[in-house]
Amino acid sequence: MNENRTARSSPELKQERAIQTRSQVLISAAELLSTKGYRNTSMQDVADRVGMTKGAVYFHFRTKEALAVAVVQHHYGQWPDTVRSIKASGLGPMDTIEEVLNRAATAFQTDPVMQAGARLQLERPLIDTNLPQPYVDWTTLLTQLFAEAEHAGELRAGITPQAAARTLVGAFFGMQHISDTLTHRADLRERWHETREILFYSLRNQSAHRS
Repeated sequence: MNENRTARSSPELKQERAIQTRSQVLISAAELLSTKGYRNTSMQDVADRVGMTKGAVYFHFRTKEALAVAVVQHHYGQWPDTVRSIKASGLGPMDTIEEVLNRAATAFQTDPVMQAGARLQLERPLIDTNLPQPYVDWTTLLTQLFAEAEHAGELRAGITPQAAARTLVGAFFGMQHISDTLTHRADLRERWHETREILFYSLRNQSAHRS
């Protein structure tokens, strides 16, 4: 019976190990891409970093371009789950938006996937494939949240969810890019605090916020 149980679980264990290995490759690649850039990072570099053969890396990502796409996809893809987690804590729409971007600011300082994703978008001309279009997913995500804020009476009258989202995305990503350029994001949280205080004061329905 134990042998049968082992046989049944073996494919699942192999799949789990493959997922874990792919994740390790992705993170190791992100660490290199965020510091060295796309042009100066090879698949052999990634293999050496993760402690695998180059062939094993190619098993998970057939080309360097595919690896770059996967990093950028992960860069964007983690945030819908983050929003759901924050909403589950009971925060309202405006506070949810604020907390999502608080976490994004922290991630840009500490998460190599976030850092690599941002750098790869700047290096798009060097990558011979189509990366996910930048900023669109963030704008869509925040537009939905601002629409909820409008419905809840939390968005200042006269501001549309679309305009609010575009403005906040532009301010946040411009702020992080400037912080990266000038201080390698060492002052990012301070710069985000300044941006957040000014923009959210302008975007919030202050009477609803006080109540």
